[in-house]
Amino acid sequence: MRIGIDIDNVLSNFNEVLLNDYINHDKELGNNGIIKNNVYIRDMFNWTKDEEQQYYHDNIERLANLLEPIKDCSKYIKKLIDNGHYICIISGRDNGEYPDPYNMTTKWLKKYDIPYDKLILTNAYNHQEKANICIENNIDIMIDDSINVCVKCSENNIKSLLFNTEYNKNETRYTRVNNWEEIFNYINNYRKEKINVILDTDTYNECDDQFALAYMIKSQDIFNITAITVAPYSHKERNETVISGQEKSYNEILKICNWLNFDTKNKVFKGAKDYICNGYEEDNDAVNKIIEISLKNKKTYIMAIGAITNVALAIKKEPKIIDKIEIIWLGGNELGYKDNLEYNFKQDIEAVKIVFNSKVNLTVLPCKNVVSKLKIDINTLKENLTNKSELCNYLIDRFHNDGYHCIQKERVIWDISVIAYMINSNWFKFKEISCPNISDDTSYMSTKDHHKVKFVIDVNRTNIYNDLFKKLGDSNEINK
Repeated sequence: MRIGIDIDNVLSNFNEVLLNDYINHDKELGNNGIIKNNVYIRDMFNWTKDEEQQYYHDNIERLANLLEPIKDCSKYIKKLIDNGHYICIISGRDNGEYPDPYNMTTKWLKKYDIPYDKLILTNAYNHQEKANICIENNIDIMIDDSINVCVKCSENNIKSLLFNTEYNKNETRYTRVNNWEEIFNYINNYRKEKINVILDTDTYNECDDQFALAYMIKSQDIFNITAITVAPYSHKERNETVISGQEKSYNEILKICNWLNFDTKNKVFKGAKDYICNGYEEDNDAVNKIIEISLKNKKTYIMAIGAITNVALAIKKEPKIIDKIEIIWLGGNELGYKDNLEYNFKQDIEAVKIVFNSKVNLTVLPCKNVVSKLKIDINTLKENLTNKSELCNYLIDRFHNDGYHCIQKERVIWDISVIAYMINSNWFKFKEISCPNISDDTSYMSTKDHHKVKFVIDVNRTNIYNDLFKKLGDSNEINK
């Protein structure tokens, strides 16, 4: 897991040092000591607001250099790292109170042998900023003493551990921890609920499906992969029929899964042998498995990265699954574009209409002018993946020549967008609209009173590729 850790009052004894110093300074002023309890330290004494703020500003850096680590924090962070967890220290020290907060912090962490993978400083007075950093860095658990930070993190589905302090002792909404042994034991026993997913893929059609399949398998800390179903594709000009393409896709799935040690037993299923627009309505293993899994689970996400035939057939055969699934589909073009003569869309327009009209929860990732921003060149690919594994070298070769679209030095790896959306939807901008109708020329016709669907309108290319390269460039062991 990816763990975010605050510094002051989580790694350091900030409150202890601050309180002792304020008590001593109050004596120097000839005052009577603490006059208010159950408030934050800076409000306990009989000082004017201006006096307190001036003293704090003049002495905060001196006090920061007096801080000592919370007992055993280094010991247990090392254990977490040894157990494969990623440690991101996120501190609110970039708030104008320190002349060089980054160097001051790195020196302190080094002095007390506190290891970490990444250090990020935020503004302590902007609680949403720390939550945004957690989102951007895929943090699973944030450990902080600030109630406000826990609130913002929880609003974004990030688990919060509230480190116990005197001023937050009455807070009951979040899991409280008193020491680093408790933190270690909690994380050791914590199991984030995984997302049930089905990947519907025309795997051999290009190179992007292989990237997407590998990306999904390398993200099993997030996904419970319930099935991989073979979507139809064909190429008339190359004499590639749906049936011949199906066999190639099926074997390609087994090859990728084998490289990644993913057990394919009762996981991979062949789908439609033709398109609904051609009158195909037959039962097949993929459709039956989609229905079975959807009815069994409370919620299943179908990540569709090809013609949406299998999903449409499943909805048509068993409409009860509509309330139990959510579809994330790569297909069509951006809203307002002149047509949707995009490969996934145009292969089976009737299937698209069935899905759109079903009122199922649907997110569409359009190709033209949206996911097309994921264009990348082969040199960048080689810089990040060459010789990382046999699989990575194979993916580079497929990128260069997928067998259907000639040799290319630059292309869009389209299908990773759907996987990335499920990993972190904050890497995408989308808008919710009344479900459009599909005109005879395949363009969208806007409506006002239909059910709502989501259309992605922008992607964060940098975040997506950074995550892809990190996961694919890692060892071939399954991420669990």
